[in-house]
Amino acid sequence: MEITSAQLKELRDQTGISVMQCKKALQEAEGDMEKAVIILKKKRSEAADKKSDRELGAGAVGTYVHNTNEVAAMVLLASETDFVSKNEEFVALAKDIAMHVAATNPAYVSREEIPEEAVEKAKEVFTPELEGKPEDMKEKIMEGKLASYFKDQVLMEQDFIKNPETTIGEMVTGAVQKFGENVSIAQISRVSVK
Repeated sequence: MEITSAQLKELRDQTGISVMQCKKALQEAEGDMEKAVIILKKKRSEAADKKSDRELGAGAVGTYVHNTNEVAAMVLLASETDFVSKNEEFVALAKDIAMHVAATNPAYVSREEIPEEAVEKAKEVFTPELEGKPEDMKEKIMEGKLASYFKDQVLMEQDFIKNPETTIGEMVTGAVQKFGENVSIAQISRVSVK
């Protein structure tokens, strides 16, 4: 199957992944653009998992101040090396995430940061809704309710405000794949007048 340069350009523009990886994904998907995107997302997660335990020794601070001057955010996007942290695409990613934080005001960066007390309180609220449900389904239903409830509060799980087709977490794992090293949101901060 022949992969056209137009297909490669479209997939690269859509994902930001290297031409070689886009070509491999398109070949594996036999030219099907939607399948190629899924293949790249799967490989992105695998790459992020492999690099997740590497030490983060560099980073870039992304800042955003809304045009009303009433809300601002800062994000420390960490990387392994200065080589990556000084890359203009990396800095732009930090700024995009800061803009997103200013707009959405997440309470947590990742699900692991949610205090056990908050999870228990949410369970107390949702437990009455499980009345009459089959016993073997209750745990799964509760997991779904908790995931839905906390999704808007967890930065990594939020849909990116400028492109709801992708989450902040997918953007970070995409950066791991693109730059070839561990990348993580180390810290967020938001201030507002109201």
